[in-house]
Amino acid sequence: MTNNNYKVIILAAGEGTRLQPLTLEKPKCLIEIFEKKILEWQLDVFKHFNIDDISIVTGHLAEKINLQSSLTYFNNTDYNTTNMLETLFCAREKMEGSVIVVYGDIIFEKDVLKKLLESKDDYSIIVDKNWEDMWKIRFNNPLDDAESLMVDEENYLTSIGQKTSDLNEIQGQYIGLMKFQNNGLEFIKKKYDEAKAVSKNNKNILNPNLDFKKSYMTDFLQYLIRNNAKLKAVYIKNGWLELDSMNDYKTYQTLMESGTLSKFFRIQ
Repeated sequence: MTNNNYKVIILAAGEGTRLQPLTLEKPKCLIEIFEKKILEWQLDVFKHFNIDDISIVTGHLAEKINLQSSLTYFNNTDYNTTNMLETLFCAREKMEGSVIVVYGDIIFEKDVLKKLLESKDDYSIIVDKNWEDMWKIRFNNPLDDAESLMVDEENYLTSIGQKTSDLNEIQGQYIGLMKFQNNGLEFIKKKYDEAKAVSKNNKNILNPNLDFKKSYMTDFLQYLIRNNAKLKAVYIKNGWLELDSMNDYKTYQTLMESGTLSKFFRIQ
């Protein structure tokens, strides 16, 4: 039975330069890992929960993404000069009710999505508490890529997406999977419009070091926090992978061949 309670927006516009040569002829979401395309991994999890109102925002090699006629397609024609936030708002018309937003370069287990669906908060952000084990494998220095993420005593975010050299400022890692619903979606649209309008005449209010259109999603989430939105950290322990570079691709294949992949991601 179709689950009409949720819409999904997959953000898959990016060029994926760190995954070249794999992304020279196909978008990142169509790269195969463990004998399935990233997008297929995601769609299979949503199918398990009978969620079929799924949109995908394309950009790089958009014409290649035609896995299912049931998907709703949006195109970020400015994909090479924008970032995740602008990609999300290409699908603005779908931002009603309860919306799951997912980056197009991650795969995740069913239990991860289950936890997200169970959250009742207006803003729910999946956070990996066991991030450090995988980061030590992916990077020579985990702090080179890791970003701040801090919560209060009720697990509401107080800081996200800042560069840090202090492990105490990293209480988990944002993975690019979140849910917005009820008043949360309306507030998000309102604050996006306000930030965009202000940034036309002044420095980017989300991140003064970037043009507004290049703002990171975490810049916007931090802006919501500054405006008193209560973003709930929904904690997981592993159960997902990000495919961001050729090093990631080779690392995961090595984990698979050595029989140690299941510590981080179980093939279901």
